[in-house]
Amino acid sequence: MKNDYFSQPKSNVDLSYLGVKTSENVYWNLNPSQLYEHIIQNGEGVLTDKMAIRILTGKYTGRSPKDKFVVDQPSITDDIDWGDVNKPISKNVFDNLFDKVVAHLADRDLYVKDLHAGADKEYQLNVRVVSEVAYHALFAHNMFIRPDEDELKNHEPEFTVLAAPHFQADPETDGTRTNTFILCNFEKKIILIGGTLYSGEVKKGIFAVLNYLLPKRNVMAMHCSANMDNEGKTAVFFGLSGTGKTTLSADVDKTLIGDDEHGWSENGIFNFEGGCYAKTINLKKEEEPEIYETTQMPGTILENVVLDDSRHPQFDDASLTQNTRCAYPIHYIPNASETGKGGHPENIIFLTADAFGILPPISKLTPEQAMYHFISGYTAKVAGTERGVNEPQATFSACFGAPFMPLHPTVYAELLAEKIRKHNSHVWLVNTGWTGGPHGIGHRMKLSHTRKMLSEAIAGNLEGVEYYEEPIFGLSIPTLVDGVPSEVLIPRNTWNDKEAYDKKANHLAGMFADNFDQFKKQAAKNIVQAGPEPQ
Repeated sequence: MKNDYFSQPKSNVDLSYLGVKTSENVYWNLNPSQLYEHIIQNGEGVLTDKMAIRILTGKYTGRSPKDKFVVDQPSITDDIDWGDVNKPISKNVFDNLFDKVVAHLADRDLYVKDLHAGADKEYQLNVRVVSEVAYHALFAHNMFIRPDEDELKNHEPEFTVLAAPHFQADPETDGTRTNTFILCNFEKKIILIGGTLYSGEVKKGIFAVLNYLLPKRNVMAMHCSANMDNEGKTAVFFGLSGTGKTTLSADVDKTLIGDDEHGWSENGIFNFEGGCYAKTINLKKEEEPEIYETTQMPGTILENVVLDDSRHPQFDDASLTQNTRCAYPIHYIPNASETGKGGHPENIIFLTADAFGILPPISKLTPEQAMYHFISGYTAKVAGTERGVNEPQATFSACFGAPFMPLHPTVYAELLAEKIRKHNSHVWLVNTGWTGGPHGIGHRMKLSHTRKMLSEAIAGNLEGVEYYEEPIFGLSIPTLVDGVPSEVLIPRNTWNDKEAYDKKANHLAGMFADNFDQFKKQAAKNIVQAGPEPQ
């Protein structure tokens, strides 16, 4: 029977296509209240003082990208951008581990959720999540699009996530890197997860699948948030973790389309998800009221958040991890879109948290610069927490989401460029990081200033103002933004030591150039030339 079940119809009433015999220990499409009961009975989590549920994910409080592999098969081998991100693994390794996982799950409770990925039905993917923990089912319920009763009756999964967090691989005999594995098999349409409880693997596994499938249908798959103003103008926000995608898209004056994953088709923008997965470290009610309120609501999952003795969340406590998060259905945000869809974006924003304090708080990009910065995917992180260590570390992640992109970055870049040209979208680079100096000397850009700059750009109020061209990065910086002090707009002017700024700016420009060397062969000459030039 080794692999015969993969060719069987995928029924919505049993798991025989996975080799799992349906029995009384399989729980189908439980609602959040029922899942709460199982989570608590199983000892998977505890209630907070406001009846949200707190989960500790154990050893892994984030994704395990080095343990993620794609099964190398003839049908996909020429498409995949093989390398450090998309690492190949053999069919035999997958089949062996799959059989072991099925055996592991044979006598355990299983939780099944049938859901959708993609708000546009023309491009929607039917998803099934099967896990030995109820927490994964609740997470999937919150994060994917929930079908109605009629859709559920006819739901046939096109891709299945099979998660066995309590199963550990043996690297020596199973061919994995560690005890943990995340394996994607495009032919069998299975994502196999073992050895990690962290739910982000479930969400991002399906995201990577969409990032493979949709570009083949001329749909741009994007690691971005999106919102829409009162006039129907759609904006999308690209950015790596910690740059402000969720914060800036969850604006009380805008309709939230989604906070993390979207497609751009001929019909416009559509959310891949039905929920939000927001970072909560240092979350404050005064600064992010909409997201804060979700953490006080039943049904929300708080991951690795410290609770005090009264079970009240301590969002400023990073003793478990910096990567504390909350997962909630998108309708918990009062101004969320009911459809998960928007028009073609008039404005595209690339977010970076530049801890070097070099990039301007807002600048307008040419089409060539847009492609350069999209392929680069730059942000910067503070290097550790040791006393006296203030030097930031540059981080480059192609397309602002390299870990989830199976195809070569230039495929996504060219598709994005095509849509930008077709719909005359404006592209902005926004620095949500440091100003007045690098981390340790300068200070973080004020959120109120960033919101105001974005509001003015999206409203079209920066079209007629004067621009200053920064000499090293060639960025066009508006010299006047209503409601924002003009002295913060040009980074060099915010530094007391101008020579130190010039030196650091040239250093950062060199890092951009070094990173882009890997793309020079595939990227057009005008895109390469749009990068910074050290002076």
